[in-house]
Amino acid sequence: MLRRDLLLLLVAAAVPAGCSSATPTLYVLAPVPGVAQPGAPPTVELREIGLARYLDRSQIVRSSEAYRLDVLSNEWWGEPLAALLSRVLIQELTQRLPGTTVFAESGAITITAAATVAVNIQRMDADAAGAVVLIAQVEVRAKATATRDVRLTVTPTATGTAGLVQAESEALAQLADTIAAALRS
Repeated sequence: MLRRDLLLLLVAAAVPAGCSSATPTLYVLAPVPGVAQPGAPPTVELREIGLARYLDRSQIVRSSEAYRLDVLSNEWWGEPLAALLSRVLIQELTQRLPGTTVFAESGAITITAAATVAVNIQRMDADAAGAVVLIAQVEVRAKATATRDVRLTVTPTATGTAGLVQAESEALAQLADTIAAALRS
């Protein structure tokens, strides 16, 4: 009886090790250069990005079409998505707005900015045809306040998750172009 109990204990201990999942593949969005647009305020604060709750997860959301959420279970963002979007958008705005210092609301810089930008990401995933759809609300406060709804669509040039993330990077760059133009107005 003792031998059988020992064998059952060894089998039970081995089961979790055999069922462990593979290490997830991590992805990040990359800044995409754009056209320089001089003439923006000298300092711009990017407020914390508002993110639709369905996107606020470690796993990459492939699609939210047809009333169904398609989540890539073992392909994750390399950092929280809102922080990743903010970091890349700051880099893109800094590149597009020469002479302007762009910083995050949540960072260590505490000066009063000449302008602020607020962004709500309502959608950032693939549609039924596989194109990335980015839907956002943008508010720019400088001398006046301007808000706008933005809908961008980018078709991936590669397949798989890498192609999806590349298209999302392109869509975010187009959003940066839109924000840079609004900051110059």
